[in-house]
Amino acid sequence: MSEATETSRRWPLPRPEWASGYDRATLRADVIAGSIVAAVLVPQAMAYATLANLPPIVGLYAAAAAPLLYPLVASSRRLAVGPVALDSMLVAGTLASLGAVAVGERVAYGALLALLVGAILFVLGTLRFGFVANFLSRPVVLGFTAGAALLIASGQLGPLMGTSLPSGQGLHRVLLGAVEAAPRAHVPTLLVGLTSVLLLVALRKPLPRASSPLVLGGALLTSAVFDFEALGVRVVGELPRGLPTPALPAVDFLQEAPLDILVPAALTIALVAFTEAIATARAIAEPGEVVRPSRELAALGMSNLASGVFGGYPVTGGLSRSAINGNAGARTPVAGMVSAALVATALMVATGALYALPMASLAALVIVAVLKLIDVTAAKRIAATKRADAVVLGLTFVATAALGAQTGLLVGVALSVGEFLVSTSRPHFALLGRVPGTQDYLNIERHPHAVEAEGVAVLRIDAQLYFGNVTFLQDCVRDIVRTRRAEGVALHTLVLEAAGVNQLDSAAAETLEALDRELERDGVRLFLSRVKGPVRDVLARTGMLQRLARSGRIYLGTQEAVMRASSSEPLVGRDPELDPDPRALADRVGCGETARRLIPAGRGYDAGGGI
Repeated sequence: MSEATETSRRWPLPRPEWASGYDRATLRADVIAGSIVAAVLVPQAMAYATLANLPPIVGLYAAAAAPLLYPLVASSRRLAVGPVALDSMLVAGTLASLGAVAVGERVAYGALLALLVGAILFVLGTLRFGFVANFLSRPVVLGFTAGAALLIASGQLGPLMGTSLPSGQGLHRVLLGAVEAAPRAHVPTLLVGLTSVLLLVALRKPLPRASSPLVLGGALLTSAVFDFEALGVRVVGELPRGLPTPALPAVDFLQEAPLDILVPAALTIALVAFTEAIATARAIAEPGEVVRPSRELAALGMSNLASGVFGGYPVTGGLSRSAINGNAGARTPVAGMVSAALVATALMVATGALYALPMASLAALVIVAVLKLIDVTAAKRIAATKRADAVVLGLTFVATAALGAQTGLLVGVALSVGEFLVSTSRPHFALLGRVPGTQDYLNIERHPHAVEAEGVAVLRIDAQLYFGNVTFLQDCVRDIVRTRRAEGVALHTLVLEAAGVNQLDSAAAETLEALDRELERDGVRLFLSRVKGPVRDVLARTGMLQRLARSGRIYLGTQEAVMRASSSEPLVGRDPELDPDPRALADRVGCGETARRLIPAGRGYDAGGGI
């Protein structure tokens, strides 16, 4: 069922599709998967909260609250919602821009960001804006993700080394700062961090589900036994016990909040969160499972609202946890609710046990997790497929790594839109010739054996025609006429094969009429062939379709157009006394209601319906 069909349903809280046929076996599978994910979620949530420059407990609050409302409208069965690296990095950058220094201030801003992101996502979901997922191209997403991954990893070098490094100044400056700070590194902290990195990498393949809990559990136990804190290794420390009380930021705080910084940041975080969630949901979807972007928007919005109310920060669907969730056998989003319940249980009874967990081990977890986001194989495939996409990917990567995540994303979107506009403003045109022994017309540059009819040029248009590219078509036609005449060819007809034209705007229609008059003055007739229904409808409203039909210059097939152009017989429209009702012909070839209405029965009308 399409999203358009779904609008007739009661929404935004319809019965979730995954709820149909829910039974004990499904519940058992969800409980097992949710328990496994919870073991990964606890250390990840704490690590990503520190990445966001927030206390580790805030990550646990977000992990406990976010999955509770997500299943109510979600379409994805296995997406695991919670804190993730990219959102955490954007939150950290926003807090730095706000100049938030005090812990309480940072926590309040984090919750406010979650509320803003949630409101944006939920409103967009209710308005059916899921289609925006299609406007971030694959090269932009890959370049942004890779650049952000390096930014995130470099930002964890300070905790890994036990020293402070410059932040928010670009990858090159952070790396330079790490080199300069190397002599000041705290050796015990560095040893703990590097050991954690090595163990996480070594166990990632043989134990993909258990590597994070095992390594961080081992680090916690070792730290407690050997008293790492006494050695100067920074640890998580005392965490508040119990569940947070649902609340909104204080009214006076909201009144003083710099919305000129918060709102653009929330929009960026919402876009990144939605893009990551949709990409992940589609990647892990089972065969036949349909991911509905608008419902995911609303579900993510509700998750972020819950996170903000319970003192968390922005969340979305994470790839690594979602993959673990699916591999563990999750069948529905109830698995996420199980994970949330277990995190909440840990908040009530086990926060004291996390006191000795080394911050360097959390930094190691972040570094190993985010470096997996760099998809070199996909980048190579794009580079081999289309050079322009590779340029967009590369520049987005450089901009993100050098200028920051928000700037990099804006640069990537601008480049992607710019590349699209350039490509559509100079679309592909091809001169066609007939393959001997057939009625097929192919590009003569690619198929030299194709033969052009004497005095006739067939030009194929491979794009929609609109105000941005129709002048380019004019120039191409003029070049063809000028070149043929310079070669001594007596060109008398130009056939525009329009099978590749899906749309035509008013500017393009006017330009086609002007081109027809210009060619007529030069002694060249303009024919159209293989015109699709929507294009015919526009031409009919301008009157050009009727004029071409009455003079016998529009055809269903290119071969028929060339034969009539090459014939010495005069061109005439259809004889209303002998030819069938043109409206019946239009019905057969899909001309469209507009053209059938504007061309009355019995008027001259050549073949050439929409195909």
